[in-house]
Parts: sequence; C-alpha cells; structure tokens
Amino acid sequence: MSNNNGTLENIFKLKENNTDVKTELIAGITTFMTMAYIIFVNPAILSDAGMPFDGVFIATILGAMLGTLAMAALTNYPFALASGMGLNAFFAYSVVIGMGVTWQAALGIIFLEGIIFIILSVTPVREMIVNSIPMALKTGISTGIGLFIAFIGLQNAGIVVADQATLVAMGSVLTGPGLVALFGLIVTGVLHAKGIKGALLWGILASTAFGWINGVTPAFNGVVAMPQMSDWSEVLFQLDIGSALSFSMMGVLLSFLFVDMFDTAGTLVGVSQQAGYLDENGDLPKASKALLADAIGTTGGALFGTSTVTTYVESASGVAEGGRTGLTGVVVSILFFLSLFFKPLIGIVPGAATAPALIIVGTMMMTNITKLDWDDFTEILPAFVAMIAMPLTYSISNGIALGFIVYPIVKLFTGKGKDVHWLVYVLGIVFVLYFVVH
Repeated sequence: MSNNNGTLENIFKLKENNTDVKTELIAGITTFMTMAYIIFVNPAILSDAGMPFDGVFIATILGAMLGTLAMAALTNYPFALASGMGLNAFFAYSVVIGMGVTWQAALGIIFLEGIIFIILSVTPVREMIVNSIPMALKTGISTGIGLFIAFIGLQNAGIVVADQATLVAMGSVLTGPGLVALFGLIVTGVLHAKGIKGALLWGILASTAFGWINGVTPAFNGVVAMPQMSDWSEVLFQLDIGSALSFSMMGVLLSFLFVDMFDTAGTLVGVSQQAGYLDENGDLPKASKALLADAIGTTGGALFGTSTVTTYVESASGVAEGGRTGLTGVVVSILFFLSLFFKPLIGIVPGAATAPALIIVGTMMMTNITKLDWDDFTEILPAFVAMIAMPLTYSISNGIALGFIVYPIVKLFTGKGKDVHWLVYVLGIVFVLYFVVH
C-alpha cells in the first residue's frame, strides 16, 4: 500500500499540495455524489430532443470520464467535468425543438465548438480572457456561484418553489424532500462545524437513509445492470458535421461558443479561488491547460453522443473536503465508470439528499466576499451585480456578462478608466452586443 501511495505521491504531488490519498478519495466521492444527478438528468433532457435515453446515459458517463481525466492529466487540478446543465437545455429546447435543427446537426455544432476551443486553448487567447477578469469580478463570480449552487440545492429540496405571483416562494420543509434536506443540512452542518472529514459525503448518505423513512428515497430495484452497447451505438458518431457547417448554423455555433466560454471561465475562476489556486495577481496558473481539458471533453462528448461537456461547479464540494489534485478527478472518473454497471444503485440517491451539500458549499463560497475592497464602490457594485445575477437569471454567464458591462462603465465615469485592462472594455462591448442579439 505504501508503494502505491508513493506512486500516487509522485504522480499527483500530494504533499506539495497539502493533501493525502484519503483526503483525495473522500473529495472525489463527494464531488461525484453531488454531480451524479447528471447521469439521469442529461439523458432526460436530451431525450426530449428525440435522442435515445439509454444511449445518452452511456455517452454522458463516458464524456464526463474523458473531460475529468483530461483535466487531471493536464493540470493536476481537482475539477470534474460533465455535460453542462443549461447548455443541455439550450441544446434540446432552443436549438433542436425551438429552431428545428436535428439533434445530429446539433451534435455537429458541439463538435465544431470543441475544435475551435482546442485551437483557442493552445493559443494565448482564451487564457488571456480568463486572466483579464478583474479581481473584484473574480470575487463576485466566486461568491455568485456559491449563491447559485445553494439556490439549486434549495430547488432540488423543494424548499424554494416556483410561484406565478412572486416568481419564487417557500415550499414545504416539514414533509417530503424538504424534510430530508433540512435533516441533511443540520447533520452535515454539525459534522462540518466539528471538522469531521467527509462531512458532505456523510451528510448525503445520512439524508438518503433518512429519505427511506418518509418515502423520498426509492426502494432498491436491483444493484447491478449491465450497459447495453447497442444502446450507445444509436448516438455514437451520429453527429452531422455537414449540416453544422451551413451558414444558417453560424448563429447557433456562436451562441454555444459564447455561453460555454464564459460559463467555463466563471466556474474555473470561482472554484480556483475557493481552492486557493489564483496567484498574487489573481490569475489562474495553467488556465490554458484547464481550458484545453474542457475543450477535449466537449469534442469527445459530441463524438460519444452528448451535449457540451464543461467544468462543474459541484467540483467545489470536493475542494471543500480538501481535494487539491487530479487524484480527486481520477476517483470521480472511476465512480462514473462504475455507475455504468450500478445504474439502479446510483439512481436511489434523491436530489434532496445532495441538496444540503450544495447549500453548505454555497455557504463556504460566500466567505470570498470578504476579499472585496469595501471602501471602493466601483469595485463593490460590479461584483454585486455579477453575484446576484447568477442565481436570479439562473446563469453563470449572464452574471459575468452584466459584471463586465457595469465594471468598465463605472470605472470610466469615476475617473478610474486607466486602471481597467483594455480587454475588459472589449469584452464589455461584446457582452452588450450579445444581449442586443438575444
């Protein structure tokens, strides 16, 4: 075992990153548990666009494995990737159903987007964009992501529900999923406050067990189910690149490029700040390699038969458990692989059981707000706009866009325009045009 630990130490530089095998293992399991919902949610969304559920189920898992292993190998960061929420909805409901594009052509667009991102990632362009984000906006983005994933957790628990009059309202907290989440929130919060390793993971398991009492956690319907490769063949290599290259698809391609680039940039910056990866200038070392891993995941995912693969905000849950290296991602990838064979077992963990982990990670990410310069309102306002827009518009990229628009304008009209990187002005204009087009 010590030899194995030594090998892992050499590969992932565990001591250098103040971590160990046990910590990385717990971090990987926790990250997987908080994002495992994508295994079922993504096929459900893409099947609305006419894609076969079981084929997308396999493609989703393999796309997540490819992207996550690429991230681990290229960067040694503990970030996990999978088909992006929001991006899959855009794929299914806006592009395929709304615009009448075939799902095969839509996969072709995703593939082309990935190729473009690979090219941009081996040039300084994409890294320059990520690192040009002002520190105030980086803090606003990180905090906003915390609010966003906490909001997702509250939704998954049924504690926050839709309301026609007020947009959102209070759901039930004493019955059903709400009670399970409340129980899990208290258990996880107490464990975390006591410094118990794996608090988030233990909270998820305790919540799942508690869910059997009030019927939220479904009964076992078997444990092992072999994947059928014939199902995967229905989506594998089915992309239509020819149709994707037509001029009429250019607008759709640009939309995917734009949303994916800034969704990914926001997640990388937010989780990296939480992990302490940003350098003294607020830049992310190895940003280009992280973006390349993301692009590889997207390109491979399209070939496998799934929508855009991107870095997951739920990676913050593993970071919160102490995950600091690519070993966390390797553990996540192994668990994704095993889920191919344990579909019934993975499927019993309800959204209400993972909700407490998301809420607590959101709580921890809120602490980044203390890094703002509270004496400079030109720093506070853009950061606040970015952070509040993310949960309220249900989009990381929208929050970034509004922050980039407000930041240079406020700086310019208060005599601080020279302090702003030229690229921030360019991106501010680009984001204005983006909102005009949409």
